[in-house]
Amino acid sequence: MENRILVTGASGFIGSFLVEEGLAQGMQVWAGVRKSSSRKYLQDKRIHFAELDFTDSDRLASQLLKHKEEHGGWDYIIHCAGVTKSLDKAGFEIGNYWATRHFIETLKRLDMVPVNFIFVSSLSIFGPIREKDYSSICETDTPVPNTAYGISKLNTEKYLQSLNDFPYVIFRPTGVYGPRERDYFLMVKSISNHVDFVAGFKRQDITFIYVKDLAQAIYLAINKGVKYRSYFVSDGDVYNSRTFSDLIRKELGNPWMIRFVCPLFMLKAISYVVDFFSHLTRKPCTLNRDKYNIMKQRNWRCDIDPVIKELGYKPEYNLERGVKETVSWYKKEGWV
Repeated sequence: MENRILVTGASGFIGSFLVEEGLAQGMQVWAGVRKSSSRKYLQDKRIHFAELDFTDSDRLASQLLKHKEEHGGWDYIIHCAGVTKSLDKAGFEIGNYWATRHFIETLKRLDMVPVNFIFVSSLSIFGPIREKDYSSICETDTPVPNTAYGISKLNTEKYLQSLNDFPYVIFRPTGVYGPRERDYFLMVKSISNHVDFVAGFKRQDITFIYVKDLAQAIYLAINKGVKYRSYFVSDGDVYNSRTFSDLIRKELGNPWMIRFVCPLFMLKAISYVVDFFSHLTRKPCTLNRDKYNIMKQRNWRCDIDPVIKELGYKPEYNLERGVKETVSWYKKEGWV
């Protein structure tokens, strides 16, 4: 019998790849989407759909009950749904922490607890630490998030870790990139327009993970039956602030380019101005105070030895291969 797996946030960048990997693993995959969600990257006819509205707790409970009555529960759940852009802290806390908490409490109340619940968190829960010696952030470090997004993810992790009767695994990916991704795409678009933007003059160590490698790591945890663990995940390498843009430029055919290094004080001022206008228009922007805190962080190294040793994780994409495949997809789709 096929294992049944639910991927929440399935219409998003990471979620859509998690759906594809589940199908490749021979699972019965349910894509958790809202009624208004795009299904552009969910065209495989083997995909089952579950409408789940995490913005309305009462409606979500009704939807889960209906699903249980008609289809039963799921063996595994990958919870990828969440808020990545918000006008205020409350939006992150409601969309990430409270929505997840209500989801789990409802699963428990309806006797729909899965064999394992995978929560996609973020390296950003640790904030700017180990910036004096640029050593790797590890699981024994104390998180000090300096973004509303990171705080909301950390609060969700703490809630999960407080549960004694609910199986979970937490993944804390570093910067995730790949086809369909739109935030890093802004850099591709900027370089194609002959401008590269760098935040700050001080050394910055950056880490990345290609979206397919993240999917690999998550399904390794499912297949190996690991529970009550948290893992950092990256491609295992560390890059300086120019490597990513140089590789993008190479894949774009080496267009002439002006590299603009923006002092952090100037970037901070710009982010505050953009935030002000975002509140006026009620539309969140990519550059805001939260994003500024992410961009000014100097150390994104993380210890992935546990995910390698315990799960047998072997990243298949270094940054060069990943950027090549990503930019090729952007070109094919007419994004650049």
